[in-house]
Amino acid sequence: MSQFTNEDEALLQSMLRQLLQSVKEKITGAPSVECAEEILLHLEETDENFHNYEFVKYLRQYINDALGSVIEEESEKCTSTQNQSEVSGYDTLVQHVTKKTRESKQYREMMHALKNVMMVVVESLINKFEEDRMCNKELDSKTKKKCQSDYYTDNYSDSDSSFNQVNICVVCLTLQVRQEALQTLCLAPPSDVLNSECWPNLRKHLTMSLSDPDEIFSEKILRFYAKTFSSSPFNMTREVYTSLAQHLEFYFLSGEYSLRISSGLDVSNADINHILKKVRLLNEYQKEAPSSWIRYPEKYMEEIVESTLSLLSVKHDPNHPASSDFLSPIYFLALLDIKAIWFKKWTHAHYSRTVILRLLEKKYKSLVSISQGYFYMFLVFCFVLFVRAIPYNEQKFFYTGSELQYIYFVHSLCLLGRLLIYKQGRNLFPVQLKNKKDCVSLTDLLVLFTQLIYYSPSYSKEALTAHTDNYSPASLVMEILQVFCDQTGCATDCLYTDAVMDALLKPLQSLLNGTEVFINCLETTLIDVADILARIAAAEDGLSVLLYGGNKNSAKENSPTAVHIIVQFTKKLLHDDISLLSGSELLQVVKGAFIFVCRQMYRTCEGLQMLIPYGLHESIGEAWKKASLLSERVPTPATGADSTSSISLDSKNIVLWEETLLDALLNFSATPKGLFLLHSTGAMSDCVSFMFNSLSKKHQTNEHEEFDNGVIIAQMATTPTAAVALQSSGFIKAFVAELWALLECGKDDVRITQPKSTPVDPIDQSCQKSFLCLINLLTYPAVFELLSKQDIPNKPTYSHREVPTDIINIIDRIIILNSEAKIHSLFNYEQSHIFGLRLLNVLCCELNTLLLLETQYKVSQVLLTAQEENVTEASEGPGDFIVDSLSVERNHVLVRINLIGGPQERILPLRALDKGSDPYPWPMFSSFPLPNCYLAEVPRKADFRQGTYKACKYCRFLAELIEKFVLHLSENRSNCYFSVGRYEAIDADVKKENLSSVQQLGIEMTVRYGKHLNLLKEHAENELCFVLMNCEQFLKQQQRAVVSSLRCLQGCYAGYDWFASSVFLIMSGDGEKTLTFLQQFSHLLVSAFLWIPRLHMSMHLPITTVESGIHPVYFCCAHYIEMLLKAELPLVFSAFHVSGFTPSQICLQWITQCFWNYMDWSEICHYIATCIFLGPDYQVYMCISVFRHLQQDILKHTEAQDLQVFLKEEALHGFRVTDYLEYMESLELLYRPMLLKDMRNIRVQNT
Repeated sequence: MSQFTNEDEALLQSMLRQLLQSVKEKITGAPSVECAEEILLHLEETDENFHNYEFVKYLRQYINDALGSVIEEESEKCTSTQNQSEVSGYDTLVQHVTKKTRESKQYREMMHALKNVMMVVVESLINKFEEDRMCNKELDSKTKKKCQSDYYTDNYSDSDSSFNQVNICVVCLTLQVRQEALQTLCLAPPSDVLNSECWPNLRKHLTMSLSDPDEIFSEKILRFYAKTFSSSPFNMTREVYTSLAQHLEFYFLSGEYSLRISSGLDVSNADINHILKKVRLLNEYQKEAPSSWIRYPEKYMEEIVESTLSLLSVKHDPNHPASSDFLSPIYFLALLDIKAIWFKKWTHAHYSRTVILRLLEKKYKSLVSISQGYFYMFLVFCFVLFVRAIPYNEQKFFYTGSELQYIYFVHSLCLLGRLLIYKQGRNLFPVQLKNKKDCVSLTDLLVLFTQLIYYSPSYSKEALTAHTDNYSPASLVMEILQVFCDQTGCATDCLYTDAVMDALLKPLQSLLNGTEVFINCLETTLIDVADILARIAAAEDGLSVLLYGGNKNSAKENSPTAVHIIVQFTKKLLHDDISLLSGSELLQVVKGAFIFVCRQMYRTCEGLQMLIPYGLHESIGEAWKKASLLSERVPTPATGADSTSSISLDSKNIVLWEETLLDALLNFSATPKGLFLLHSTGAMSDCVSFMFNSLSKKHQTNEHEEFDNGVIIAQMATTPTAAVALQSSGFIKAFVAELWALLECGKDDVRITQPKSTPVDPIDQSCQKSFLCLINLLTYPAVFELLSKQDIPNKPTYSHREVPTDIINIIDRIIILNSEAKIHSLFNYEQSHIFGLRLLNVLCCELNTLLLLETQYKVSQVLLTAQEENVTEASEGPGDFIVDSLSVERNHVLVRINLIGGPQERILPLRALDKGSDPYPWPMFSSFPLPNCYLAEVPRKADFRQGTYKACKYCRFLAELIEKFVLHLSENRSNCYFSVGRYEAIDADVKKENLSSVQQLGIEMTVRYGKHLNLLKEHAENELCFVLMNCEQFLKQQQRAVVSSLRCLQGCYAGYDWFASSVFLIMSGDGEKTLTFLQQFSHLLVSAFLWIPRLHMSMHLPITTVESGIHPVYFCCAHYIEMLLKAELPLVFSAFHVSGFTPSQICLQWITQCFWNYMDWSEICHYIATCIFLGPDYQVYMCISVFRHLQQDILKHTEAQDLQVFLKEEALHGFRVTDYLEYMESLELLYRPMLLKDMRNIRVQNT
């Protein structure tokens, strides 16, 4: 390049000219210079011949000669071994070499030389272009002579001069001159036209020319406008848009426009067709403008909005006799955009919506009034004329006045529906209508909306199937109301009022009362009403409106709330007691729709409370039994046959109806009391099978239903009947197989491209969900039904392909690993065993489960043996324990299961290693007793001043107090809820061996705990044996004989009596006093909820309740705990729902074991005393107080996705009953009447 000759310059010029000639079409077609630059910059991507151009070949060779050596040198450096860690990967290598090359001296010299050469070449090419331009200038001067004007000045640029000439010619009287000028204008780039200095004058003339009588000329102007819209930026097109809108506004206000609504509209007429073209051009731009106007100043957008609203507000003088018949611009816009898509797009973004709503409020509120006025007009049409809803996609050339009004009505309906979504739009109401004295409020408008659902005309079935777009008022209003339901603020302002609810429920009320119903299509209307009601019920505020009315404080006593009307109507539907619907093809669809509305209510505790008196579960259960009998007659499809041909439509409908009813019944199990009601229908097993089949097929849940299947499973696992149903349905087997696949096999559909990373967490993330589900599933009632009297397989050999099928196999394979065969059968031994140990740790937090596992499978001994074997080899004496993940987990479990105590009464070793020289300071052990370091120090008798533990003196005082209080209540017949016969205690010399192994182990644990607290003396075991044996005999006198397949109903109470043991400790180990107290206490209502074994198979309960195996603590107390939790601590309730866990499950665990291991002994005493002195409802308030205390921890662990583990494993640190007494008293004021009423009804609970 340093020896650049003339020949080189000529060669480069020819190469560059060839390149520009090849891309000439692409460049000249670009709308602007910037677009042309973009085309050239991306030419390599768009031109397949790019690398064949001589100029490109020349540049590539030149760069290679100048920089080839630099690139090779940098590449070698990067690929060398010493720089391998610095640069890795092809992309990174290229980036590194490119960067180093551009920073090199050779690159700078090359760019400097290339720039100098190309400047010379380009300058030569520009000179040649100048010669061509001068030729064009001579042609322009000839054109100027055709139209001379005094307005022309020589200081314009060439393009401006041309546009100025066009500006003059456009207003010339000669049509030919105007057409030629417009042709010149259309050939020029729109951006050049709009940027020229003469554009303001040209714009005025173009606006005037839009009214030109010559159709061809005005058509060309519209084409120029269209071209400008499509190829110019927003800041330029706004002027064209406002010009067109201004022209139309002037035209509609001019005297030459005389179209009337009553005359109809013939769109084939040339003049009308031309107006429609102009309005369509506006409408097309309206739809496109929002995508770009946010990038420009707000004033640009405001100009467009204001010009549009000004045009749409055009109307005749009110005093004009034909003012009401005036065919205004909005009719033409409605004809072209019937659903007001333009307005939807304009209000979508806050940026533009704010401007539109501000202008509507300040200057154009009449638009809202006019639109709303058409609702009243249309209702008159509905009642008097019954105007047909036109199929809008039908080809038409003439629209009658009625059809025009209907089209405008639809447009107004869609516009108002969009307007009401937003708070500022709702603030435009109330509005004053022309022909009404009173203002129309927002509620009035919504009542009209709902009336349109059942009073407006609708399509016939044939029309509905023939047309894809339905413009009937009912379908349009439904779309709007559905959107309202999904917007919380909008639904509150618009729908959650008594007036709107009354309007929605009017057809139901009429059908219930037997009054005449004026509805065109009753079934469709009812389905639509049910859809809106279901959406309302899905929201918390909406559910409250349905249950209690729009205003709880001013609710009308004589008018029932919506829930009562809905459930009564649903029951009548289920009993086929509505004559107008008998024989209808859509009857089952209507039934299903209203069952779904009820389901949205009864899946909540407060909703279920309102529905219980109506016995809806019984009606649904009866309907299911009838449907089940019919479905049994449906033939099974033949193998290989087409299912659509082998089963008739009626048979499919029967099966679908049965599934609908099963789904409805299944959702009763969302709450504790609902699950109890589900058992009474006899459909428990079928519902669980239906749920399992649905989950297996991965059915999608309804979009309006936010219910989680995990919650249902957690509720079911808390009751023995449902747990057995989960086992028999195959759910547990499938779940165990899926879990095993995750633990041992991994996912089959994952393509292995690199070795799987070693899990860092104790439980791998892929197994976390299954771990939590297993915790939800294995409550004590479920564990007892699934594992009681089940032996561990302990096979001599296990195959790698042998997959567990139930819970006992899981325990055998990953928890009790007591043989080499089990260890060698695992692919991921450590990961799977840690999973099992973590599961065991959570299960043993429930003390009854711990006693069962320990007595049946000797879990402690298995873990101790494993610890004993996990030691280093030593030449002398025992070796040291090997600290690894498994030994740490085993040590934690061993301490937990062998030590009873609250947060300050025992010390649990951590399951994580510390940094430093001693990573695990906790002593390990392979035999009992436990090292003393795990026992918290308890103050002795001399330390009772302000210690946490009140020990003996406190217990003696409390024992004396509750003894006298219970004796006083039991002597008064009015205070005795249960009538109990006389009982003589058996001999005090009771052998421990006469008790079950579970009771024996429970006694050992109780006595060990009592001695640790300094409450018991020697020989306390015999005293406690005496108490438990007599309690068992005493309660047995009040039990009824039950024949049941449930294991929990085949003998004495399945668990350990933790309440009797607690009273025994309070009485300082005095067996006689304990037994006397319990006998007196058994007369009181509170005994039913504090003393869990008290009502085991009790004759005081209805037989149906006994046969269910469900304790009143669950279907009564736990139910109200969930209900109050939702009202008092909504965040905590939502956290449970999100976690797929239930408050009832953890509360039942706390209550069953009297908060042992969760509270310190002093707080346990406070809990028992509070419930005895203040009433059984305080048990509910106590649990709510605990949740309030744990609120922040619950939210934190919900986010960490381990809420179940936290609540079951962690004690209640820092919780003191006395701190929450005031709060519990406030709950009592609100809820006591309701709670005590339901608690007293457990004897007659038959709903």
